[in-house]
Amino acid sequence: MSKLAIWITPIWLLSVGVTVGGLLLLILWGLCWVINRRAARAIARTVGEGILRPVSYVVVAMAALAVLAAMSMPWQRTIESLKRLPFVGPIHLEVTVPARTKDFQATAAFRASELQTYSIKSEQDVAINSEPGKGFVNPVIVVEGGEPYVWKPGGVAKRGFEGEVDSLYITNESDAPTKVVMDFQADMEMPQVRSIPIAAASVVGLYLFYLAVTALAPRTSVIASSTAKETVAQPLFSMLVAIGVVALIAFVFTPYNTFGEDVKMLKSSGMTTIKVLAIIMALWAASTSVADEIEGRTALTLLSKPVGRRQFILGKYLGILWPILLMFVILGVVFLVTVSYKVVYDARESAKTTPEWTECYTEVVRIVPGLVLAFFESAIIAAISVAVSTRLPMLPNLVICGSIYVLGHLAALIVKSSAGENTFVRFVGRLMSVVLPVLDHFEIEGAIAGASSVPAAYLGWALVYTALYSAAAIFLALIFFEDRDLA
Repeated sequence: MSKLAIWITPIWLLSVGVTVGGLLLLILWGLCWVINRRAARAIARTVGEGILRPVSYVVVAMAALAVLAAMSMPWQRTIESLKRLPFVGPIHLEVTVPARTKDFQATAAFRASELQTYSIKSEQDVAINSEPGKGFVNPVIVVEGGEPYVWKPGGVAKRGFEGEVDSLYITNESDAPTKVVMDFQADMEMPQVRSIPIAAASVVGLYLFYLAVTALAPRTSVIASSTAKETVAQPLFSMLVAIGVVALIAFVFTPYNTFGEDVKMLKSSGMTTIKVLAIIMALWAASTSVADEIEGRTALTLLSKPVGRRQFILGKYLGILWPILLMFVILGVVFLVTVSYKVVYDARESAKTTPEWTECYTEVVRIVPGLVLAFFESAIIAAISVAVSTRLPMLPNLVICGSIYVLGHLAALIVKSSAGENTFVRFVGRLMSVVLPVLDHFEIEGAIAGASSVPAAYLGWALVYTALYSAAAIFLALIFFEDRDLA
């Protein structure tokens, strides 16, 4: 495999997932066209006019990559692994084999070549086979009573099993029944294909969420769409995206002098860059679309129409959130490409052996949760900025939100530090943790340094926290704006 194919393969796998998601959306739209053409036209208009239009450009670009690079990618192994996806995973069996029993059958379907590890425990000596009639004469494996039989690649114990296994036949020749506990862990030849359905579901979920908001809250969505268009059309948005792209590419060739840890530095620097640029965009958009419209009395004209103050605030918040999401999509794709390439680039610069594409893939997938958490953090800051903008202009908004950003990262550190042993300092730290957002929860520098992944459950709780705190900030914005004199 060429060096180009090595770092492109992880991006290609994600592109395949995005392509699958796009195809599913086209199929759903085709069904809608057959059932209700008016609704289908409305959906096409929404996608073509809103923030989904530039997102669709990114989807089309990744689909083109998936098609054009397919011939040089491991597409046959990918398809075969996708077929095996529903049939792999952990298998846990507990059976009681009676005394003096031959070929006691236990159902356990797996492919021997896909075994990652397995362990079998028994109270008595037992012989385990994949075919009946062998017993202890020519067993696949023999498990001694009280001694677990553990197999893993490179271990002393032999794997034993071969080919397709549908059932296990257990022979117990002792005078007492025995309890046999078996744990198998099987995986596909290319476990990396799990990213394909996740990427597809993310694309479908994003489009359906946007369309659902448009359908359920049409007036709010009109304000959101108008705000998003104005924000994206501003030179600042293009400038910040350009700065992000140039910085992410420059980070690849920057010598960090970290003795082999340059990839970690790139991931940390890139994540911080994207997050800071998104927060700057959020603060600026909140000030111009909320504070300036209130001061310029544009909001009074808008509220004279059948639009309430709640719809105005919610629409403005969503209109700020959509461009931030677009920024994360664009810069996130560039970030994934640079991280994948950095692995190959560092190996070449350090005169190391050429890495496998799986090493690039591992580094790439570890930063995806970080991008999600960074977006959550930006969403919270955007909600706070909208609340502040209902009363104050841009400069105070920047100062207050900047202070909240810094204190939100320091609150947890204050409580955990040695200074936190002081009762007053601990009280202040905990008060800050309650009132201000605990933004330290959205940092993954520890995971990057420890070369570990962020679990899905953590992302779920982070989403809940983001939704609750953002809702509280928007509720505060509604209170501030409810009695604001716009005349």
